[in-house]
Amino acid sequence: MARPKKNEAPDTSHAIDLTAGAIDRLVCPAGKDQAFLRDAKAPGLRVRVTAAGAKSFVFEGKLNRKTVRRTIGDVRAWKIEDARFEANRMRVTLDGGNDPREIARQKELADNERAAQARKDGALFRDVWRIYLEARRPHWGARHYEDHLTFTHAGGEAKKRGKTALDLTIPGPMHSLMSLRLADLTAPVVEAWAAKEGKQRPTRGRLAWRCLKAFLSWCGEETEYKHLVPPGTAKTRKSRDAFGKPTVKKDVLLKEQLPAWFGAVRKVPNQVVSAYLQTLLLIGSRRGELLELKWEDLNLQWRSMTIRDKVEGDRQIPLTPYVWSLLEPLPRRNEYVFSSAKDGIPHITDPNSTMTDACIEAGVKGLTPHGLRRSFKSLTEWMEIPAGVVAQIMGHKPSATAEKHYTVRPLDLLRVHHERIESWILENAGGSAVKSAS
Repeated sequence: MARPKKNEAPDTSHAIDLTAGAIDRLVCPAGKDQAFLRDAKAPGLRVRVTAAGAKSFVFEGKLNRKTVRRTIGDVRAWKIEDARFEANRMRVTLDGGNDPREIARQKELADNERAAQARKDGALFRDVWRIYLEARRPHWGARHYEDHLTFTHAGGEAKKRGKTALDLTIPGPMHSLMSLRLADLTAPVVEAWAAKEGKQRPTRGRLAWRCLKAFLSWCGEETEYKHLVPPGTAKTRKSRDAFGKPTVKKDVLLKEQLPAWFGAVRKVPNQVVSAYLQTLLLIGSRRGELLELKWEDLNLQWRSMTIRDKVEGDRQIPLTPYVWSLLEPLPRRNEYVFSSAKDGIPHITDPNSTMTDACIEAGVKGLTPHGLRRSFKSLTEWMEIPAGVVAQIMGHKPSATAEKHYTVRPLDLLRVHHERIESWILENAGGSAVKSAS
C-alpha cells in the first residue's frame, strides 16, 4: 500500500505507525459521527476522531466476544509512546480476563471512598452536632431543643437581665468542644472537660454531660461516624465522678408558711407575676408549661385549662374558681395569659427574682418556682387525695398498670378533688390570701 502524502488524511481502513503528523491530519469522514485510526505497533491502540474534530487515544479489544473500548486520554495531553504503554497494559489486563473499565470503576469507587472517609475523619464536632440536632428535633420538645442550643452557645452577648452593658453571657458548657474533630473526642478529652465543668457549674454541666452521652451514642449508631467514636467515650468513671451525685432538692412550702407566702406574693406590684406564682402553686404544673398558657387554652364553658404537656403532648385540668379570679383581670396584650409588657417578649420569662424577693419578705428561704410544684404535691398529702388524681393534674406519667390502662378520670371527677385542694390551701393561707371567686 502506498504511503499517504503528508498533506493527505490517513486511511482509517488500515493500521499505521502513529505519528504526530498523521494524527494531526486525521479527519472524520463525511456522514459519520466518529472514526478510528489503528496503531500498527500497539494492537488495541486507536485514535478516535469525532465529527466535531475532537481526537483522543482509545484502547479497544475483545472480552468474551464483546468489544471493550476505553478512552485513554486527549491526544494533546498524551504522548504517543505513553498511549502505547497504557494500551499494552490494558491488553494484558484484558488477556487475564479482566475488564479494564471495571477495574477503573472499582479504583474510582475506592478513591471516592477514601476521600469520603478522610472528610468524615476530619468532621468537626460542631458540624456533626448540627446534623444530630436536626435529626432528633422532631422527637424533642421545644425546651429540650433550646437546651441543646444553649449548651454550645458561644456567649459574649449582653445579658437580658444584666445591670450594666459589661454583663455578658458566658459560653455554654459544651462550647469548648465545638472546634474539635469528632475523632479527637477521646475519653481523656471528655474527662478533662468534665473535670473543668464539674468545678465551675456541676448542675448545668451534668445535664450537658448527659446530652453529650446521648449524642455520642447516636454517632455510634450512624454508619458515617461510628468508626470515629469508640464505645463508652463519655461513660468513664472519671467523667461521672467529676460532676458528683445530684442532690435531691427539697425546697417546699410548708402548711404553716402559706399565710406569709400568699401575703407577700399578693403584694407583688406586677399583677401578672403575682397571678403566675399563685397559679403555679395551685395547679402544680411545670413552670414552662404555665408560661406557655394561652387564652385559647381556657375553656369557660366547661371550666377547663389545656396545658401543653412535655410527656403526653397536652392535658386538661379543671379551671378552679380562685385561679380564674386571678387570670380574668390580667391584661390581654397578646395571645399569652401571662403576657409581658416588654416589646418583642411575648410572655414573662423570669419570675425568679420576684419570687426570691417575695420569699425573703415571707421568711421562706430557698424556695424556687419548681419548689411550688413540689409544694402542690406535698400539700395534697394533708387531704389524702388519691395519688393518681394528683399525678394526672400535675402531668406525671401513671406509675402502675391499673392506673395506666384501667383508670379513666373525666374532667368533672378531677374538678371535685382539685377544687377541694384549692379550698384547703386558701383556708390554710388565712385571711390575707382568701379572695372570693364569685
